[in-house]
Amino acid sequence: MVSLVQLAWTCYNFYQSTPTKLAGENYYFRNGEDMSVGTSWNIQRPETIESLFYLWRFTGNKTYREWGWNIFQAFENNSRIETGYVGLKDVNTGDKDNMMQSYFLAETLKYLYLLFSPSSILSLDEWVFNTEAHPIRIVTRIDRQESVNQEEVFPRHLYGRKEGRIEYK
Repeated sequence: MVSLVQLAWTCYNFYQSTPTKLAGENYYFRNGEDMSVGTSWNIQRPETIESLFYLWRFTGNKTYREWGWNIFQAFENNSRIETGYVGLKDVNTGDKDNMMQSYFLAETLKYLYLLFSPSSILSLDEWVFNTEAHPIRIVTRIDRQESVNQEEVFPRHLYGRKEGRIEYK
């Protein structure tokens, strides 16, 4: 069975396998052959950095920070332009496209920032991230029951959802 660590190592090697050190969009795995780039563009996706962030926070293994730094340096060396960062049309040649994806700032760079921040910044004991990397505070049932004024935390009008509508008092 493949572990999360092995999967992260494979994703990191997607980056390391190209001349620009940026990963292509997908890869081929053929029996008896090394993996190879399938679609050669890089559109600045956050998933590998996100995985490195979680692995760093859960294990404290500095390798994940080193890998994240290497990927950041590849973005700096290959995607940085005067006005921001752009994707690559081809990770083998370094040809740039003319677009910075919104999730590059909102997710990729956010996870890089968190990877190098103290663990006290957005503690994973208190926060969870949604699929767009927005932090959401963890509120347990106990927190809700102990709340002095439950209406402030969970307004009653939000309880009565019916067919997508909110019933007001």
